[in-house]
Amino acid sequence: MAHSDFPNLTVISHPLVQHKLSYLRSQDTTTDTFRRLVREISQMLAYEATRDLPMKTAPITTPIATFQSPVIAGKKPCIVSILRAGNGMVDGLLELLPSARVGHIGLYRDPTTLEPVEYYFKVPEDVADRAVIVVDPMLATGNSAAAALDRLKECGCSAIKLLCLLAAPEGVGNLLKRHPDVPILTASLDERLNDHGYIVPGLGDAGDRLFGTR
Repeated sequence: MAHSDFPNLTVISHPLVQHKLSYLRSQDTTTDTFRRLVREISQMLAYEATRDLPMKTAPITTPIATFQSPVIAGKKPCIVSILRAGNGMVDGLLELLPSARVGHIGLYRDPTTLEPVEYYFKVPEDVADRAVIVVDPMLATGNSAAAALDRLKECGCSAIKLLCLLAAPEGVGNLLKRHPDVPILTASLDERLNDHGYIVPGLGDAGDRLFGTR
């Protein structure tokens, strides 16, 4: 459902998504269960993110007859993971889009300027010709996501969506200003950021919980 305050934001309120997200948030959820839930929720969000993929018809022969049936047209989409936490979402999308290409963007925050600094970037050479789905579990300040989108647009990408599990109003507002053309899909718009830049109520540090480094 589109959000009234943010025209480019869609909150996926499906009961299964919300149920799984509640358990994902719990501090008692183990690392293996956390990974599984991230994968499952990501897969559900991917249904919505791929709703408008272009279609064509192709001849298909059933046991009864041959007819023109709808199939996805054009090049396969590209999933771009913002390292490192984005990697936890990639497998869920690949279960739906097994032929998709996968790119990676590595960013860290400069401790002095607090601005994102790129340390890794690898995407398909023809990424500009593909629909791109950027994945990162948490949209907090939005600075890393905005930097990733800047980089992809420099490569000529125009059909981009951002998929995240949780978003803070501050991050959505920041991204809306810098990239008003990029739709954001999330399972929840949370209350706010705290003084440390964590989403409240959030789920803690998604990367640490995914990889067991907390």
